[in-house]
Amino acid sequence: MTAAAQHDVVITGGGLAGLTLALQLKQQFSDIDVVVLERRSHPVPHAAHKVGESSVEIGAHYFDTVLGLGLHMRGAQLRKFGFRFFFSEGRRDIDAVTEIGASRYLSVPSYQIDRGIFENYLAEEAERRGVRFIDGATVRRIDLADDPRSPHRIEWTRGGETHALHARWLVDACGRAGLLKRKLGLAQPNAHECNAVWFRIGERITIDEWSDDPAWRTRCEPQARWLSTNHLVGAGYWVWLIPLASGSHSVGIVADPRLHPIEKMDSFDKAMDWFRTWQPRLFDELDGKRHLLQDFAFFRRFSYGCKQVFSADRWALTGEAGLFLDPFYSPGSDFIAIGNTYIADLIARDREGLALEARAQLYDQIYHSFYESTLALYTDQYALFGDPEVLPVKVIWDYTYYWGVLSQIFFQQRLTDVALLGQLRNELQHCQQLNFAMQDFLRAWSAVSGRRNPPVLLDHAALPWFAELNRSLTDRLDDRAFVKRLRDSATRLDLLATEILERATHDHPALEAGRLRAVLQELPAATLGDGPRESMLFAPA
Repeated sequence: MTAAAQHDVVITGGGLAGLTLALQLKQQFSDIDVVVLERRSHPVPHAAHKVGESSVEIGAHYFDTVLGLGLHMRGAQLRKFGFRFFFSEGRRDIDAVTEIGASRYLSVPSYQIDRGIFENYLAEEAERRGVRFIDGATVRRIDLADDPRSPHRIEWTRGGETHALHARWLVDACGRAGLLKRKLGLAQPNAHECNAVWFRIGERITIDEWSDDPAWRTRCEPQARWLSTNHLVGAGYWVWLIPLASGSHSVGIVADPRLHPIEKMDSFDKAMDWFRTWQPRLFDELDGKRHLLQDFAFFRRFSYGCKQVFSADRWALTGEAGLFLDPFYSPGSDFIAIGNTYIADLIARDREGLALEARAQLYDQIYHSFYESTLALYTDQYALFGDPEVLPVKVIWDYTYYWGVLSQIFFQQRLTDVALLGQLRNELQHCQQLNFAMQDFLRAWSAVSGRRNPPVLLDHAALPWFAELNRSLTDRLDDRAFVKRLRDSATRLDLLATEILERATHDHPALEAGRLRAVLQELPAATLGDGPRESMLFAPA
């Protein structure tokens, strides 16, 4: 065994989470000594066998702006044409069902990411910036330091040889292997039980060609629905279609096992039989492309929590080594961005000789609060995914919460500004409780919904306030303006919740709404601007 060298930070796992953290650390501290140990040999294949190919605004902003990777994102990946939903269960006439999405690009970019291309680039970029990247390395043992002056010890093998490293900081980014999580007993289940299968096909799936109707085709400009993360939705499941820059297309089924057991889809042939029944137009598209199958995988019970992800004892977890929510709305890269930002700040404080205990504990609490708020979007909600009346309202609500609260905090670089977040504590808690109550209400509404499915585009670009909320992420705000922005977001959520409540109870007067009404009464009434208010929702079908 070679002698153990001393390093500032050792990151176990050189995938998306580990490599972006390494880049962030080198960006903040040019002299920091970072080693990344990656099990896979590089370069990895394009259309790599990984989920997490679609990004949304926080993750996209982290990649292109915070890490300075904009040239790669714009040149080597695909700009995403937003999210798009079709209520196409059992249908081949996709032009005759309700579609949710934007008719044009909104202001803030997001990307479809070929993980093979991206992770190869990240590894090369990390080495260019001075990170020591070791591929083909299998971590065999981790010994955490038992006092603040001692380093952690990491033992790893490569090519039959055993090596050791000493590190002041150890960050586990090894994904679901969960080395540090298992060692410390941090695994924590959650109440969201869902399964997923996915595969790649070596040819583009151009959903725009699924109809010859010129009126349907020209509803979007550009006529490039295929660049969206397309969701084919039904009760208890959704199917994703994600294009990759390598020319492949990623296809996945995510389902509540109470409605769609994984045993019905846990091989490619079974998944095709499932498509034949539930999404026959996609079956038609794929049936002649079976020979282009590139891979197939599945996860049971993919969602999980973690008791702790940041520690004052100079260790942390990032990415799927910590917790994972759900691929719906693509929050994975968002939580990498948030977690890495907290880890980088803790390392910065340690380098300055500052105490870490209170700050690490607070960051862990905030991170878990974000996790719990986002988890509520999914838990027991899959049954309403096939509802053309309620899911469009849920999507508006969920994105108003996301762009109005969490995205504002990240884009305005306030994640670590604990004093300012403390000033907004009441508003943030109110928004979280309102979101919990709204998710319950949406579920109850869907149970009595008529589920009308007219052939219409519910165009997010045609809602001026919604498009402006997306654009507002690019504003640069001082402290006072940021506080006002978050308080306005709380007000906007109250107004939107009130309108949702009124619409649902108008059609269904007996609908239970006690919890939602109670939360709406918690903060003093406020208004956004003067004059009469227009509807925030699409007109009912």
